[in-house]
Amino acid sequence: MAKKDETDMQQPMMVSSHDIHLDADYSEWIAEVKHRYRSAQVKAAVKVNAEKLLWNWQMGRDLVQKKAEERWGAGVVEQVSLDLQKEFPHVEGFSASNLWRMKQWFLFYSSEPEKLARGVRELQTREDQDDTKLARGVREIIQRPVGDFPLPFALVPWGQHIEIITRSESVEEAIFYVHQVIEKGLSRPALINCFKARLYETQGKITNNFPEHLPDLQSKLVQEVLKENYDFGFATVDHEIYEEKELEDALTENITNLLLEMGNGFAFMGKQKEIIVGGRSRKIDLLFYHVRLKCYIVCELKAKPFEPEYAGKLNFYVNAVDELVKQPDDNPTIGLLICSDMNKADVQWSFKGIQTPMGVATYNNIRIKDMLPTQEQLKERMELLRKEMQATKRLMQKTKED
Repeated sequence: MAKKDETDMQQPMMVSSHDIHLDADYSEWIAEVKHRYRSAQVKAAVKVNAEKLLWNWQMGRDLVQKKAEERWGAGVVEQVSLDLQKEFPHVEGFSASNLWRMKQWFLFYSSEPEKLARGVRELQTREDQDDTKLARGVREIIQRPVGDFPLPFALVPWGQHIEIITRSESVEEAIFYVHQVIEKGLSRPALINCFKARLYETQGKITNNFPEHLPDLQSKLVQEVLKENYDFGFATVDHEIYEEKELEDALTENITNLLLEMGNGFAFMGKQKEIIVGGRSRKIDLLFYHVRLKCYIVCELKAKPFEPEYAGKLNFYVNAVDELVKQPDDNPTIGLLICSDMNKADVQWSFKGIQTPMGVATYNNIRIKDMLPTQEQLKERMELLRKEMQATKRLMQKTKED
């Protein structure tokens, strides 16, 4: 039989599907094969990145601990660069500037070892709780003895590490952005945008009662997920004065943009979700499920500043979802009230006596349709701009001739 198979393989042929019967077992098997290969690709990529980063860390550590410049002279880093490039001519990353970055990387974190250790413990705890981030096989690759190298760093590309240490003012801030890259898979440009948006300063500042009603780690995670203010610039309402229903419709008409603004991990479960308690029908404005927090998030919208009675209504809806929707393996439901403005003292007083975890945020940048230029006005502006550019061009040409 083996000889026949070998003979068949030697015959000229066009490879195609033929003489087979594809059933459910085949579909299941081929899906498993594809999954195994993708898993192998991920493991290989993570392992390569981990090994390179470990080498970078050890290179930076050697330059610091060996006091290389004092021992061998100010140009020792350039000499190391030349020696490495001569030995490995086809390998990138051995420039003198990159070696200096390795030293800077090690120095940045090793200057505050206690803060680094605490931050790394939090990162590892978060990743252990989130099975969607790391497959078990990937964990086995990076969680092996590597000296003083922080294991979660293996999940962050080198370019992002450089951006983090050059833009962060503290180890705590740097660890925050390391976690953002791991959780959201941020590219280098996306990470830079997070710095420009001052994400570290603004995220986690939502007015809330989470520490009182959630376990410590869950409380920190929720505060990182929810924002202090939401930019609803993608939504348009008809008039400057509008009701909650119009705001809700404007947001859900652009559900993709809404989910992007809410943040990574939000799944939209619906708007005006009806619940019946005591024979009376009530409706929740927006209901989300957060896949990483593993909990429902009840979102109430208010097109006006916060009032104390809003907290009681949100508390009612959170309790209803906990009783009627939440599954045994879900974490406690979170309440999120988004209003046009608020007084933090009012919110904090309103939270007293409430046992459900809730937060209050604001929103801005809603577009008003009446204030937007019409198509004719846009054409007029474009024509005016064109004429101004032509006039400027003529003036510059005349100046050049003179």
